[in-house]
Amino acid sequence: MSVTPLLVDVGTVLEETTGLVRYALVFLFAAIPVIEILVVIPVAVGLGLNPVTTAVVAFAGNVGSVYALIVSYRRLLEWWRGYAGDDEPSDRYARARRLWDRYGLPGVSIAGPVMAGVHVAALVALLAGSRGRLVAGWMTLGIAVWTVLLTVASVAGVSLLGIA
Repeated sequence: MSVTPLLVDVGTVLEETTGLVRYALVFLFAAIPVIEILVVIPVAVGLGLNPVTTAVVAFAGNVGSVYALIVSYRRLLEWWRGYAGDDEPSDRYARARRLWDRYGLPGVSIAGPVMAGVHVAALVALLAGSRGRLVAGWMTLGIAVWTVLLTVASVAGVSLLGIA
């Protein structure tokens, strides 16, 4: 799946809304795997949404969905095994697993958001036997780092391009 259509769709939806609905959508988009903070923060800042509010709302949406995954992963795993059987792991899972094998929980948590997505990274950490609280803590740190970096880079890019 290409990221370009996601950028267009997220941007279009955010452009067509106003007020607090825009921030509710930022929260929702940040919680959706594949879109997450990597797409929604630059798009929202580029459209002129307040960078600090965007960062806080996107962070909350992304972290909240990861916490929901952590709380319910055992039930999801049982469902998936019954649904999919023993299918080959996806490329995203394989990348996250290689990251895990090399760097462990801290590496997956910091690099996971850009290498495989936070949801896949959290799932890999849980499947590898990490405790949920440790995964939540490290994922929160990783998401926070990337939220700050993406927001700063987006503001700098908008400023450099003179967009908003």
